[in-house]
Amino acid sequence: MANSQILGILLIAMVAGVILFRLYSVLGRRTGNEREPQERLRRVGGEAGDNVIALPDKAVPRVDSPAEKSGDPVAQGLLDIKLADRTFETEHFLAGAKHAYELIVTAFAANDRASLKPLLGDEVYAAFDGVIRGREERGEKVSYTLVGIDNAKVAHADMKGRTAEITVEFSARFTSATTNAAGTVIDGDAKAVHDVVDIWSFARDTRSSDPNWALVATTGAA
Repeated sequence: MANSQILGILLIAMVAGVILFRLYSVLGRRTGNEREPQERLRRVGGEAGDNVIALPDKAVPRVDSPAEKSGDPVAQGLLDIKLADRTFETEHFLAGAKHAYELIVTAFAANDRASLKPLLGDEVYAAFDGVIRGREERGEKVSYTLVGIDNAKVAHADMKGRTAEITVEFSARFTSATTNAAGTVIDGDAKAVHDVVDIWSFARDTRSSDPNWALVATTGAA
């Protein structure tokens, strides 16, 4: 009976020894140099100096933008706008700007205030309205045809607080003639095609639910 008890104790001791050995092999020993949990969190993804931003759940590589590498202020401005408004796309904006250009120059020539109002900033609208009012008072009419827009490119882009502002250089062709109250041509030629370069600035509040941009400044022929 005593032998059986001794044998049982030895077996238990052997099993416990095996378990302890396996735990030791897996977990290892504390040396006093282990990083605390918070330190391990800060250094996820690499040692100090690695090009990595450590986050609680994943490491995101830090990649310099093409704008930062090239030093291009226009590209940097467009990037800033994109960061403020994730829906912004440069090509989509330029397509809309060309369409707005056509609408605005056509409405301006036709004295169409209703079409101009939602497309213009307050100061630009006031300036356009002043020119239209003068033509109406003198009885003048403008015959205008936009032949085409040859090119539209971003000349400047910037964030001013929460407002994005983009300046576009348009290269366009048109015909235009102005007649007086008697129907006599006093300016231009309805059959001659002219080349023009207009530099227009558009602005939009990036936090607004309204996706439309407004014309806030013009340089060149309106």
